[in-house]
Amino acid sequence: MLHVAVVGSGPSGVYTAQCLVQSGLSEVRVDVLDRLPCPYGLVRYGVAPDHEKIKSLQNNLRAVLEDERVRFLGGVQVGPGGVPVARLRELYHAVVYCVGAATDRHLGVPGEELSGSWSATDFVSWYSAHPDSVTGGFALGAHSAVVVGVGNVAVDVTRMLARGATELSPTDMPQAALSALAESNVTEISMIGRRGPSQARFTTKELRELGALPDTEVVVDSEELALDPQYVDPSALPAAQRRNVEVLRGWAAAPPQDRPRRIRLRFFLRPVELLPDEGDRTRVGAVRFERTAPDGRGGVVGTGRYEDIEAQLVLRSVGYRGVPLEGLPFDTDHGTVPHLAGRVLRDGMVTPGEYVAGWIKRGPTGVIGTNRPCAKETVTSLLEDAPELVRRDVAQEPLAALRAAGAAPVPWAGWEAIERAEAELGASLGRRVVKLPDWTSLLAAARTATSS
Repeated sequence: MLHVAVVGSGPSGVYTAQCLVQSGLSEVRVDVLDRLPCPYGLVRYGVAPDHEKIKSLQNNLRAVLEDERVRFLGGVQVGPGGVPVARLRELYHAVVYCVGAATDRHLGVPGEELSGSWSATDFVSWYSAHPDSVTGGFALGAHSAVVVGVGNVAVDVTRMLARGATELSPTDMPQAALSALAESNVTEISMIGRRGPSQARFTTKELRELGALPDTEVVVDSEELALDPQYVDPSALPAAQRRNVEVLRGWAAAPPQDRPRRIRLRFFLRPVELLPDEGDRTRVGAVRFERTAPDGRGGVVGTGRYEDIEAQLVLRSVGYRGVPLEGLPFDTDHGTVPHLAGRVLRDGMVTPGEYVAGWIKRGPTGVIGTNRPCAKETVTSLLEDAPELVRRDVAQEPLAALRAAGAAPVPWAGWEAIERAEAELGASLGRRVVKLPDWTSLLAAARTATSS
């Protein structure tokens, strides 16, 4: 019997478990461990609540976690304060780390520490009810917001700032976040990229959603767009970028509309400083940008011309980054664990029985589906190693050993109890489902289930 631990229950972790149980190997058991009592990773805590079609992917992930050869164990911290990596390795023939990229990149400019300056990750965690989230205060007192970045996450947070309570109420957004956004006075949102429209990372589908928001006008400056040679002549662009250019052209040519909210899409502006508010020097009041220009090699150069854009709320969305896990090697330059086809490398040598998949393996690239081939490559390596791995004696039932190491695993039944509690909370508030927003309420709900 091959016993495998998969650390992380997001898409990369669940796809890894799926590849293992569909490998044709009859005698395999997979424990999927997660620090949180809830599965699904960024599908639960990263996909915007109004993207119900993408969130429905949870149904596919659920089918894997309900397989009789797979066991979900939530609330298990691996590393400092929890089960050491070395101990986990003693309990299983193989361990696959699918821990993602847990932090965000900073702008690295003066004033970034001012109140009102946040990462988009913080904002997403708040409206997604992540139990580690800071509480509220994002849009409090703000009427102008700046989102730095032009990827899909930047589009998501821009859209959520422009949504009304009527549109958000049917989602599973926590009640406190819904109420705060409903009372928001943000009417001007600028989404800004340091390069041109042809190099933006958002998908056309996400981009078009901004134009479908009620009571919201999308404003694009045709002269600013024309600074990008590939916008002027998009013939050499890939099809996805050409479609983005077509959408932007349409908005640039549209006549002005008198709507309560405006989303401004800006390009070729690089943040150089967050400026304090004149009335409260502890809070952000504006962002200073330097105009950039194409350098002919796919990058940009500064022009020495500057523009200040008012903002009482600044959200940076410039990428995720992996963080070291104590006991595993780490490449600080790339924010990943060194590997060879998913096999962990220590000092350039393969470590038998240790593997990685997902963002901690390849960096924060691709979409949810990209995790499938990534997981398949890792599992292929693991299965090639399996004849040697199973020769080692491991715990026949690691659950007791995990508890002895200080873990208090939340079983699948505990997660189902959380789901029931969220449905009951939604019904009590006249909504469908409302997420439980904190550790206390999640663990209290989980404890109502029969332990296994």
